[in-house]
This record gives sequence, C-alpha cells and structure tokens, in this order.
Amino acid sequence: MQELQVLVGFGGFVALLLWGVHMVQTGVQRAFGKTFGLWIGRALGSLPRAFLTGLGVTAAIQSSTATGLMITGFAMDGLVSLTPGLAAMLGANVGTTLIVQALSFNPTYLAPALILAGVWMFRHHAPGRTRDLGRVFIGLGLLLLALDELVTMFEPLNTAPMLGSALQTLGGMPLLALAASTALTWASHSSVAVVVLIMSLAHHGLASPELAYILVLGANLGTAVNPVLEGGHDGNPASRQLPMGNLGTRVAGCLVAIVLLPWAGTIMGALGPDHSHAVANFHLVFNLVVAACFMPALSLYARGLQRLLPQRLDPDDPARPRYLDASAREVPAVALGQATRESLRLTDLLRESLLLTQRALLHEDSDAVGQARRLNSAINQLDQSITAYLATQDRETLSSDDEKTLKNILAFSMNIAHAASVSGMGLLGHANRLHKKHWQFDVEQRAELSGVLERLQQTLRQSAALFMSGDRQVARSLAFEKDYFRDLEDKAAQRHLERIKAGRVDAVDEGAFYLEVLRDAGGVNSYLVNAAAYPILTRYGELRPNRLRETE
Repeated sequence: MQELQVLVGFGGFVALLLWGVHMVQTGVQRAFGKTFGLWIGRALGSLPRAFLTGLGVTAAIQSSTATGLMITGFAMDGLVSLTPGLAAMLGANVGTTLIVQALSFNPTYLAPALILAGVWMFRHHAPGRTRDLGRVFIGLGLLLLALDELVTMFEPLNTAPMLGSALQTLGGMPLLALAASTALTWASHSSVAVVVLIMSLAHHGLASPELAYILVLGANLGTAVNPVLEGGHDGNPASRQLPMGNLGTRVAGCLVAIVLLPWAGTIMGALGPDHSHAVANFHLVFNLVVAACFMPALSLYARGLQRLLPQRLDPDDPARPRYLDASAREVPAVALGQATRESLRLTDLLRESLLLTQRALLHEDSDAVGQARRLNSAINQLDQSITAYLATQDRETLSSDDEKTLKNILAFSMNIAHAASVSGMGLLGHANRLHKKHWQFDVEQRAELSGVLERLQQTLRQSAALFMSGDRQVARSLAFEKDYFRDLEDKAAQRHLERIKAGRVDAVDEGAFYLEVLRDAGGVNSYLVNAAAYPILTRYGELRPNRLRETE
C-alpha cells in the first residue's frame, strides 16, 4: 500500500514538474513571440554562434525538444544550413545540463517569491509581455516546489523493498536500465525532470552511481528521440536530417560512455563527493565531451547525413516557398522584393481557404473543412519561412527605408497568418459544430452570413492591393471596415435578445452560435485591416494610442 501511495504521489509531482516546465516554455514564447524566432534565425549564422544560441534558447524555454523542433523548422525552410543546425542542437543539449546544475543546488526557498510575483504580474496586467513573464515566474515556482516534494517523497523509500529490488534488478541489466530511462524521457518530453529524478534516487542511495550514470545516458537518448518522432512527417527525407543527426550524436556518445563507465565514478568523485551533484556533473560532462568531439567534424557529418537523407521536394506543396531565394540576400532590394512576392502568396492561399470556409458553413460541405485546414496550415508555414528569411538578412546592409519595408512585410505576413488561424480555429470549428448538431441557419442569417464572407474576400483583396500601393486614403477607408463588423454584431445581438423576449427559447443556442460565427468573422477582418492599413496610418500619425477619451 505504501508503494502505491508513493507511485501516485510521484506521478502527481512529476505532472506538476512538467506543467511548470510547460508554463515557462509557453510564457517565454508568448512574451517574445516573433521576436524570439527572428533572433534565433539571425543567430544561427556560424558554428560558435549557433552553439551558443541553442544553449541560450534551451536554458530559456527549458526544453531541448522544443528547441530541436524550432531549429528543424528553420532547416526545412532552407534558411539554416544543416551544419549550424547540428551545432545549435549540441548547444541545446548542453543547455539542459545547465538547468539541472542550477536545480541541483535546491533553490526551493525562491519558489514562494516567484509564484507571488508571477501571480501579481498575471492578475494586475493586461495581456502582453509583462503578463506572460508572470506566467514564466509561476512556472518556475511550481517547478521548484515539485522538485522539493519529489526529494521529500523519496525519504521513506530507503526501506521500501519493491523499489529497491526493481532498481537492484536494473543495476544488473544496464541495457534494460538504459531503455527504461529512454522510454521515460520520451514519454515525459523532459530530460530535466528525469535527470532530477535520478539525482533524487542517487541522493537517497536508492540507485548506485553506476546505475545513475546509465539512467542519465538514457535520458539523453530519450530527449533526442522526441524531435525524430514529432518532426519530419512530410514525406521528405531531408526533414529528418537534423533530428536524426542529433540522435546520432547521442547514440555515439552513449556507446563510448558505456565503455568508459568504470572510470566515471573516479572522475565524478574528484569533482565532489555528493552523489546528487555527481549525477548533475556527469550529465554536464557527457554533453560537453560529445559537443567537443563532434564540433570539429560537423561539416563531414552533415555531408554524410545529406547523402543518407537526400532532399525531396513536392513542387505542388503550397507550404513550400517559391520566391525566397537565399542568394538574393546579398542585395537587400531584391531580397525584400522576393519576400513581398511570397507574402502576396499568403493572400492567394487565404482567399481559397475563405471560399472553402464559405462552402463548409453555408453548403454543409464536410470535405471543404479538411481542404481549408490544409491551406491554413500552409499559410502558417509560409509565414514562418518569410520570418526566418528576413531574420537572416544582414541588417548592416539595410537602409532606413529598407528597415521600414522589412517591418511592413513582417506585419503583413504575421497578420495574414493570424487571420488564417482565426478562420481555422474559429470559423471551421463552427462549421464542424454546425454539422454535428445538425443546426441550420435561418434565411435571414444565411443571407447575412453570405454577405459577411463575401465582404471578407473584398477586404482581403483591398488589403493585398494596399500592401503594394501604400495609399493613405485607401488605408483610411479600409480601417472603417471594423465599424461595419462591429455594427453587424450589435444588430445580431439585439435580434437575438428580441427573439428570447418573444419566447423563442428554442433559438437560444442557435442564436448564440451565430453570434460566435460573426465574432470570429470580425476577428478575421480585424487582422486583414491590421495587415496593410494600420502600418500606413501609423506612419502618418493617424492612429490614436487607444480609444479612450482624454479626461481632466
């Protein structure tokens, strides 16, 4: 019974630990968003910078898996060559060890202050960077609390026969121990959590130093398995070059480490007598040695991977960039022109997606939902490619006008991608719900919604034309589109209330559903207006900081 309670408690605290890591990841990514991606794209230019970038990003988001997937995306877009990408992954693996090193000193006393500061920032600030950083602090606090509880929980296990016998069995079967640790890390998506668990086992004498080191090797293998399984599902072997290359460095390192394991205890003992810190030190030394051995040979290693996993492109794939020529970066005007042409492709794809969305909502075409989702996914991938392409542009070669153009392209691309996301998660989600509930719009709603979707098509065309022309008056005219959707939503809400007052209780759910559809359509429209009109109006100083009237 004691073992069962411990297992349930262990699962709960590991879940809390993983949730803390998740909050830190999402908080950092929300706080810095596209700026984060821009910085990564610019930093992967040379091997030393790529190594340090991987290290720094992983230390920030506390996940080498997330870093690996992010860098794999850049590599697949052709914006980061394979060799710097591999260097960044070596840095990411070292970055996880620094997190473990920091946690090995048990800074639990910081947890309450971090959670207090995080909750205050999250509750007292509007959505934005400060609030997202509050999420980061809350995640760090929960992470530290979970680690402290895990350490405390293992105190009574010194006399638990079941766990002791299981670990003793693993101690005599190193390959099984390696496989078990690999599987646990793959399942948890966090080598940090697994290594900290191993440190706790070693600290309480439940795992011998030799077994702890083998389990650490398994954690390093498991964290390299995740990018292999989660990336590269597009049928192109080249998409697996980076994750497979990272896994190869882990496998080679583990094979050599197992051979040298009899001497590991002596080396770790020289660094400190504490078993817990010895596990953290072994984790650090292992990744540093692997990085030092592979860094000089990365070019040769990359060529071998490219021969084993050659590039295979589908010319009809809408997500594949057509105009982002890497050689054009040397001439800023040409590079910006290429990015502009690629950005206009986003509007073509979104126009097709909105037409399919109209069919799904008004004509109950279930096949149109899947087709529209694929187009929306392609739009988001193209937006990432455009962002990465511009991020790797040498800013020293850009004039002040070029800088403004680059920012306008980024704003346009980002807002079109956001419009596609709202359409995909909102309007297409409503179409699915409409079919599942077997609801139907009434005649008035169908006619109104048809006009709304056609108006979105018109706004999209105007936004694309305005992006090219930069006309001030057209920008002002387009900005008033938000008023049309706001008034439309107000009228629909009033109509819904009148129906409820008239006793049509059966129409409550359908009326509320229709209002949600209109709100999401208005959200799509807002992003289309923001894409082209707002940058122009901002440049001419025609936008207020906010909609509040000044008071005495």
